[in-house]
Amino acid sequence: MAQPGTASNVLRTLDDRAPTSFYWQLTLLATLGGFLFGYDTSNIGSALNFVPYGLHGLAMGYLVSGASLGAAAGAILGGPASDRFGRKVLLIVDAGIYAVGAVLSAVTPDAGVLLFARTLIGLAIGADSAIATAYIAEYAPKNRRGSLTMLQQWMITVGILVAYIIALIIFASFPASAASVGWRLVLGLGAVPALVGLALRTRMPESPRWLLRHGKYDQVRDAMKTLGAGDVSDDDIHRAAEVIERVEGGSKEQRRRAWTPGVLRALAVVSVFFIFQQITGINVPLYYGPHLLGPIFAGGHASLVDTTVAGVEVTAIMTSVNVASTYLGFRWIDKFGRRWLAIGGYTGMIVFALVAALGLALLSGDARLVVIMIGLDFFIASFAIGVGGTGWTLQGEVFPTAVRGQAAAFCAMIDWLANFALIEVFPVWQNAISLAGVMVCFAGLCLAAIAFVYWFLPETKGLPVEEIVRLFERQQAKAPAAPAIRRTV
Repeated sequence: MAQPGTASNVLRTLDDRAPTSFYWQLTLLATLGGFLFGYDTSNIGSALNFVPYGLHGLAMGYLVSGASLGAAAGAILGGPASDRFGRKVLLIVDAGIYAVGAVLSAVTPDAGVLLFARTLIGLAIGADSAIATAYIAEYAPKNRRGSLTMLQQWMITVGILVAYIIALIIFASFPASAASVGWRLVLGLGAVPALVGLALRTRMPESPRWLLRHGKYDQVRDAMKTLGAGDVSDDDIHRAAEVIERVEGGSKEQRRRAWTPGVLRALAVVSVFFIFQQITGINVPLYYGPHLLGPIFAGGHASLVDTTVAGVEVTAIMTSVNVASTYLGFRWIDKFGRRWLAIGGYTGMIVFALVAALGLALLSGDARLVVIMIGLDFFIASFAIGVGGTGWTLQGEVFPTAVRGQAAAFCAMIDWLANFALIEVFPVWQNAISLAGVMVCFAGLCLAAIAFVYWFLPETKGLPVEEIVRLFERQQAKAPAAPAIRRTV
């Protein structure tokens, strides 16, 4: 079989071309959903103290995590739809759903409509998370694919930070309106970037690999021109299509056979990676931060608004650390690779989860506050550098084009179900063993994650996406428990 990188100028151009400024602009636009993902999943943390519907326990958990449950449904629906209709169309639809959900959240008359709006936003979040990295991986140069796809995680962190900055401005500037208009404004402003994205995404090129896969050869030529790659000949395009067909199959039956043992292994590995990414606790301080940390940092006699503002300020600091640390991951993922970056990230999370638990359980006064902040900030930084973007990068690059949307959707669904489960049960978990106890549990889960990454995750940096499929095939062929893995998936 011919190697994809040498058999076709189209695929070689996509893999070897240096990313231009347009590549970065296009990737930022593709990851706008990541910004909305961050904004819309974290803004509820700032509004939580003022939502007037008396939600507690699991109901409160659903208010915070309902977007995650909707995201699981959006992911599993969006991936197959993107395989059929294209990446671009689904990204446009997602932006519209984001806007509708944000507006509904702002004008909600009761708890039912608010919970529905949060779930609707989740549909867009899930579909976008299933599509965006697959779209990016299909045009990104192989040596910068990690950096480009990691922009998804960076945009998520920026969205979270902006959500807390906006909440801080609104609640600190207009404290008297926090319980009336203020919290609605915090939720509703997410419609603004969604509408901008709805307009701009119509100008994006479709994925060249998706177009090749579906025989839309004239559009391949247009997409390559838009990407700045110049003219490509009919022979180049047809050779590229032949390579993809040989690697992945052309008929419906061949596409079904694309779910090889190696692809199923990749599906299992990325799914479990996503589960660990969520259950090790990153979203607890980011989603519940104002609610949890406000009383600790404001003191017991502060007003509700002052307590909320203190919690938002602390969470905004943590989120700023998240944004800055994600930049380091963006710089290092193509240098050090996915595997060792993840192991290093989880190691840092273990150390600083235990530091935060120490501050919460054993210290008091200013020393307690300092140790808690050090622990939580570096816990988040360790995740941002080594874990957060790595999962999204793997999701976009390890599957063949024929099933990339479906496989990425399944992994995103698993990610969101794990997120929902953790955020939903956290209030009950915290009440049972305290926040310090929960942090110790997170450290134990990070240790299990290190063992998993060490034994099961191969290094994929610098490889063409077609070659990564073969990497998992070879790994699966050597695995003594291959039938068991196949049955599990």
